[in-house]
Amino acid sequence: MMAENYQLVEKQPGRPLAMHPQKFALWLFIVTVMMIFAAMTSAHIVRQADGNWLEYEMPQMLIVSTVIIVVSSIFLHWGYISAKRDNLGNLKIAMTLSVITGLAFFGTQYTAWGQLVDAGVYFVGNPAGSFMYVITGLHGLHLVSGVIYLIYILISSLRYKVHSKNMLNMEMCTTYWHFLGGLWIYLYIFLLLNH
Repeated sequence: MMAENYQLVEKQPGRPLAMHPQKFALWLFIVTVMMIFAAMTSAHIVRQADGNWLEYEMPQMLIVSTVIIVVSSIFLHWGYISAKRDNLGNLKIAMTLSVITGLAFFGTQYTAWGQLVDAGVYFVGNPAGSFMYVITGLHGLHLVSGVIYLIYILISSLRYKVHSKNMLNMEMCTTYWHFLGGLWIYLYIFLLLNH
């Protein structure tokens, strides 16, 4: 009797993955990035507690950066909804606006670094400045990959390759871009409270 039950269990087909392998890889990457920034912000707090910490005003341009990345996420979500509904005209507009606002984010970050330099906050010298540049620069580096993905989706949408029957890359791009936006909001609030 027990041998028969064992054979029944053995003959059942394996459960398929509940998530597409590319989506799973993306989520693994997102978790890795979260761990990197958790370590960076933890190191920031520990080093700040040691003393000899330069206090400075946060660049006003970072507020503009935050607004731009939120608006960019809204445009991308509009594109995602448009693709699901096969509204390809709106999809192209939304993706174009997402790319433009994604690139504008870089411009505001560059301007913010200029404001830091004008305020006497440099990469080398006091650790407060070093952490500011490393954290914002590392986020910017990840954002480069996000903008490249946005451009890829824009080109695909112009070629009519993004629609309700082909949503994998659109879904992954939307997930990654929203993550980067949420990460920036976390980093901005963290830096605002701990600079």
